[in-house]
Amino acid sequence: MNLNILPGHSFPIGATVSKDPKGVNFSIYSKNATAIELLLFDEPHAAKPKQVILLDPKQHKTHHYWHIFIDGLEAGQIYAYRVYGPLEPEKGHRFDGTKVLLDPYARVVVGQEKYSREAATGYGDNCAYALKGVVVDPTAYDWEDDIPLNIPYAYTIIYEMHVGGFTRNPNSGVSSEKRGTFAGLIEKIPYLKELGITAVELLPVQQFDEQDVREPLINYWGYSPIAFFTPHHNYSSRKDIFGPMDEFRDMVKALHKAGIEVILDVVFNHTAEGNENGPTVSFRGLENSTYYILETDDSTYYSNYSGCGNTFNTNNPFVHRLIVDCLCYWVREMHVDGFRFDLASVMSRSMTGDPLEDPPVLWAIESDPVLAGTKIIAEAWDAAGLYQVGSFIGDRFAEWNGHYRDDVRQFVKSDHKIVDKLAARIMGSPDIYPQPDREPNHSINFITCHDGFTMNDLVSYNEKHNEANCEDNRDGANDNHSWNCGVEGLTNKQEIERLRLRQIKNFFTILFFSQGTPMILMGDEVRRTQLGNNNGYCQNNKLSWFDWEQIEKQTDLLRFVKGIIHFTQELEIMRVDKVLATVGAGTPESSLAREEGEVYPNELPNISWHGVRLAKPDWHLDSRTLAFSLKHPESGEYFHIILNAYWKPLMFELPRLKKGESWYLIINTAFPSPKDFNDLDTATKVIGVRYRVEARAAIVLMAKREYQKSEVRS
Repeated sequence: MNLNILPGHSFPIGATVSKDPKGVNFSIYSKNATAIELLLFDEPHAAKPKQVILLDPKQHKTHHYWHIFIDGLEAGQIYAYRVYGPLEPEKGHRFDGTKVLLDPYARVVVGQEKYSREAATGYGDNCAYALKGVVVDPTAYDWEDDIPLNIPYAYTIIYEMHVGGFTRNPNSGVSSEKRGTFAGLIEKIPYLKELGITAVELLPVQQFDEQDVREPLINYWGYSPIAFFTPHHNYSSRKDIFGPMDEFRDMVKALHKAGIEVILDVVFNHTAEGNENGPTVSFRGLENSTYYILETDDSTYYSNYSGCGNTFNTNNPFVHRLIVDCLCYWVREMHVDGFRFDLASVMSRSMTGDPLEDPPVLWAIESDPVLAGTKIIAEAWDAAGLYQVGSFIGDRFAEWNGHYRDDVRQFVKSDHKIVDKLAARIMGSPDIYPQPDREPNHSINFITCHDGFTMNDLVSYNEKHNEANCEDNRDGANDNHSWNCGVEGLTNKQEIERLRLRQIKNFFTILFFSQGTPMILMGDEVRRTQLGNNNGYCQNNKLSWFDWEQIEKQTDLLRFVKGIIHFTQELEIMRVDKVLATVGAGTPESSLAREEGEVYPNELPNISWHGVRLAKPDWHLDSRTLAFSLKHPESGEYFHIILNAYWKPLMFELPRLKKGESWYLIINTAFPSPKDFNDLDTATKVIGVRYRVEARAAIVLMAKREYQKSEVRS
């Protein structure tokens, strides 16, 4: 192969196609390397490169960037690197010229079929078993008229899902070659649309190491990144070299056409290279001391704030640039709508691991103009004890509200000392987010997520059952705030099953009548179970997959969830961008005298608290009940919600209405389907000034002008 080689440029970083002159510019960062070889391959599984090009630092290095331009190369060229330098782990240097390294900026990765983590870990040449990058022209795709959806948080319903697990089950109805892929997800968009979902939050789809787990298990969740710019190869049904990239974009385009945003769960807190005993795949062999936080007393060892063996050095300027470049690429070229940052508090740590008040990388994400229209969501904690829910930086970051998850769980299982906390969660957690200009919808409210019990298991198991993970049940959280309703696990007892179903409906009722952005976990709407496993990261099997037969088995619950999503999506009271005003006994009425321009709370969207008696909420430590009224004066919406987590029925007083208005029963979780949920057009009228609420039940009443309708007596 006769190549015309030119010095090239240090920018853009990565492999960039040029049309004039025609060729490819390669640029890669390494501060302490003494030599770098660019390897060119003819096909993805080649055991040896077709061409090896030594970069001369006198011609091909600017500052810490090594670069070269090769005339005549095109998109589709397969490439990798060998990097030489000092092997001095105690000084942070782990250069190994026998290892073939992946470009951190690679847009497509090949070689997965022969990749060996073991070969990358041991001594010697791993070229035949290494991953390789592909030169890509990202403009060679027809986006048609696709544009970002920019759906406000106030209109957003997030569905956290696993691309593979959503359609991998043979009962999905998806053809075998498309199961577990981006194309398979496309076929199920009508299901998501009918459910009422406006955003899918995808567990990691950046190329990850499926072998980063003890044998014979498989890394299923994907929190083990290798290449941040690359869609995961095994989520593509296509066999052509650009398949993963284009199929991902096909999926995004199809979801956008259905009005559904795409949020990526991104992992910048660690990589698949693990600790000092891990493989050399990319970052470690390029510039170990730049990409990772190392122990200050001995740089042989990695600081482990992620709980996964290493910590990505996100606030190093070069790593900082890579992260922002990566996010902008997914927005510009892949059209994603937002990001959820896994263990985001790691990104607030300094290059020595200390918490920073103003972390540069997070402020860069907050202020970048390319990212300005995207959703950015922080999991505001890390594995080393840093917990920043309510104090994460900036004005734009929304946060996974871990307090919401824990407090709602405890209330529904009838714990004490929780009612006052529940009230704060329902209001959008103003106790946690006291900033006066913060939108309540920046609180991402969830009860379950990928990490922990499914909602079915939350009401079916007191203890985790993770034996299948081959860690003697040591892994996974021990404190789940779960209650099995009297029997551990599967049961044929109908009274237990009825109670579990009621508890699930209670969870959904609280979730969708709370201020904030609701997020539900894939399959919770049809009682997906993991049989008590609360850490299914390594279970790429039916234990984790969506079981499509449940749609027919759980028609009652699915009807309830669809109903409550579509119902609340149309309510103005659930779209308020300020903390609700609190109205209580003795609040001045609007007819009374006031200062000029003063607005009383009852003229604003407001909430009032009650107990079994009106205006007398029970805040005592042993209380298990809470009632509240929601009112949106401008739209005329008026709701009364009653939550009884006590184990006996109770009679609750109802607010009096204006003449000609009546209460109508929207939700009663104690009723069997279809009486458990009805919209206002089919709801029955409530007669009386009190209402009997069954044990462990939730009630939603809505006021409406009275007209001829069937009636139900309380």
